[in-house]
Amino acid sequence: MAIGIARVPARGRGLTMLVKGRDLINGVSRELEISQADIAGALSDLVGQIVSTVLGMLARLEPELAADLHERGIVMTGGGSLLREIDQALSAATGLQVSIAQDPLSCVAMGAGRAMEDAIYNGVMADG
Repeated sequence: MAIGIARVPARGRGLTMLVKGRDLINGVSRELEISQADIAGALSDLVGQIVSTVLGMLARLEPELAADLHERGIVMTGGGSLLREIDQALSAATGLQVSIAQDPLSCVAMGAGRAMEDAIYNGVMADG
């Protein structure tokens, strides 16, 4: 969380930090410096899957929804949106404005709760 990033930093290795753990090969404790570039490399396949999924969804959108996205952009929610620069990676891939919700971890649950309390949404969120 401290130095995780979705894209390799533009300038070199980016932020670094020391991590401690057990060297599985030698079985001894070890300290190692990792960088944002290291993290971005490790996450590149996962970030690529997210980008690919979003691009696939955008290709299947109805024209009205596509027009809304081009006008208003994408708002990201959930824990994945907390990954530094994930919004910039998606924006670069889609050409759309991408922003992160104010409270990405709980905004979907809060919205669903409000919808269930509002009579105008009766039946919309029904099971089945």
